[in-house]
Amino acid sequence: MFKRFDASNDVSTSTQVKASVQRGIKSQILAAHPSITDDVLDELLPKKIPLVQYKIGPHLMLYCRMLSSQEGSGGDEPVFFQHRDGPILPTLKFVHKYPKLGFTHVKVDKGAIPFLLGGANVMCPGLTNVGGEMPPDDNNEGDDNNDNNPALQKGDGVIIYAEGKVLPIAVGFMLMSSIDIRKKNKGLGIEVCHFLGDGLWGTDEIQ
Repeated sequence: MFKRFDASNDVSTSTQVKASVQRGIKSQILAAHPSITDDVLDELLPKKIPLVQYKIGPHLMLYCRMLSSQEGSGGDEPVFFQHRDGPILPTLKFVHKYPKLGFTHVKVDKGAIPFLLGGANVMCPGLTNVGGEMPPDDNNEGDDNNDNNPALQKGDGVIIYAEGKVLPIAVGFMLMSSIDIRKKNKGLGIEVCHFLGDGLWGTDEIQ
């Protein structure tokens, strides 16, 4: 999605996000990532500082934070993006900047790393092999962990960590549920939208 992204050529229009739309964006983020609290998100995306929406092609929106002159060169910092009506996903730089936020995440085994860094999608075995990890499925009554870390559904946005790495290497969305991935253990499990080293990763600000 962002493999060859170039902000100087690929961004067509920009508009300031209305307060009501910004509230809706925050609500979607909080619903998709229950470990993040409303107060923390308000600190990172203050109500008084509106987001700026950049259109990339016909179906992709990039949401940016307005930077002060002390923070940058007066441009806008990419923080979230959305493809069509899919989940609102954070940029990797935003996640790296706030690693303790608690975005919903998975982990792939180390064998998947070179493929993801080339822009490939995540295959199911990369999540089920030793070294891979997904949240536990809520099919055992009395398991307290399931209340805080529910199973992933098809279409859910996820941050992708890798075995042996401290910070995530990609962002994407589930192509099947975590239950189906465990049962089938073949085919594509996650579509990768943004990865370490792609064009979006190389974009600090949009002018």
